[in-house]
Amino acid sequence: MKNLHYKSLLETGRLIQSKEIASVEVTTALLDRIASLDADLRSYFYVMRDSALRQAAEADREIAQGIIRGPLHGVPIALKDLIWTKDAPTSHGMLIHQSHYPTEDSSIVTRFRAAGAVILGKLKQTESAFADHHPEVVRPVNPWGSALWTGVSSSGSGVATAAGLCFGAIGTDTGGSIRFPSNANGLTGIKPTWGRVTRHGAFELAASLDHIGPMARSAADAAAMLQAIAGRDEQDPTSSIEPVPDYLALMTRGIGKMRIGLDKNWALEKVDEDTRRVLQEAIATLSDLGATFVDITMPDTEQAAEEWSPLCAVETAFAHQQTYPSQKDQYGPGLAGLLDLGHSVTALEFQRLLLNRAALRGTISALFGQVDLIIAPATAYAGLTWDTMTRFGTDKALFNGVLRYTSAFDSSGHPTITLPGGKTAAGAPVGFQLVAAHFDEVSMIQAAWAYQQVTDWHQQHPAL
Repeated sequence: MKNLHYKSLLETGRLIQSKEIASVEVTTALLDRIASLDADLRSYFYVMRDSALRQAAEADREIAQGIIRGPLHGVPIALKDLIWTKDAPTSHGMLIHQSHYPTEDSSIVTRFRAAGAVILGKLKQTESAFADHHPEVVRPVNPWGSALWTGVSSSGSGVATAAGLCFGAIGTDTGGSIRFPSNANGLTGIKPTWGRVTRHGAFELAASLDHIGPMARSAADAAAMLQAIAGRDEQDPTSSIEPVPDYLALMTRGIGKMRIGLDKNWALEKVDEDTRRVLQEAIATLSDLGATFVDITMPDTEQAAEEWSPLCAVETAFAHQQTYPSQKDQYGPGLAGLLDLGHSVTALEFQRLLLNRAALRGTISALFGQVDLIIAPATAYAGLTWDTMTRFGTDKALFNGVLRYTSAFDSSGHPTITLPGGKTAAGAPVGFQLVAAHFDEVSMIQAAWAYQQVTDWHQQHPAL
């Protein structure tokens, strides 16, 4: 089929499950596309060709027998390279783990396999899912333009999904790492509530900040992926016992009674012109769909961004205590700097940060007594380039502008959905976020789905 690689995950699933096309055909087509394009895009760390074809053949056998496991059955997806797979290496973007084969699959891999999904491979990420790729790792290339930032740390997940090298991918978000690459690559990404998706079998960056979620080309596709992996996991005692709603059944209810919070100064005055324009157009579209916008006042998320760094650093230092500083020569400078910061934070300072974090969580949670959602930029700056991001660690305005709209919601644990809403004059994708109350992923998926019924930004693809 023409442009099969850019069909939606759900449409592809329907074609496979109705036997109009075989999972093996779809999987082979995507593997061939990876072989053709990924030498330039560099999104995959490891392609699981043989096991993917076996999974696809098994899906076709089951479907021929009338066994349909759900909307993902037979559909090829991919994983960020911190998700454990016992049949493929999991490197976490690190030299130390380049040949590491876990002894078990992660819980979300087990759940994807139960849903019948075909796993194409492991996608590149930054070193330990922090800000930079290891100096010896060739970073992925944004398919919308090689000079453009891919977003981090789920860089390979963003590139592969945007380029049609998978129908959806798993990303993780500790400070913005689902939202940045979704924004930069024109995708829809869900950062679920902390605890909604199990973290068992995923390498940590910072355990209490890490969120695992789907990146796809539409809200509906991302919702279908979230459905497969959400829910309590006894192997992860921090996973939530909250019931998991039927996201696909509930997302089409409309937003006529929805209240969306808007802090105009925070969301519209501290951003560049392209970001402001996209957000204003999104506000107008959501208003036309029946949503009511309510004035709110956000807490100081610049302070939250500054305090996120030492919070993350301490947890990262804990996660790396077996190899850092004893194997410091195997670490890149960005990650080593974060670990050194983590070792320098005092217990008294850490307690101050924890108290501030608890206050931030409570302040944001209280806003959902007035509204159902909060609208926000994904970053303050549209069309970020690699050259610009070389100053990320030294330019305070850039640091704050990038993290102001993301890190606070990692610290607070609130769910967000990022979706495309426009482009710069140069053609770079520009997105925005909707934030919901804890465990109310339904409301934000509902609003994103309604928005994507009347806009086509999510249906635009890079020319490759």
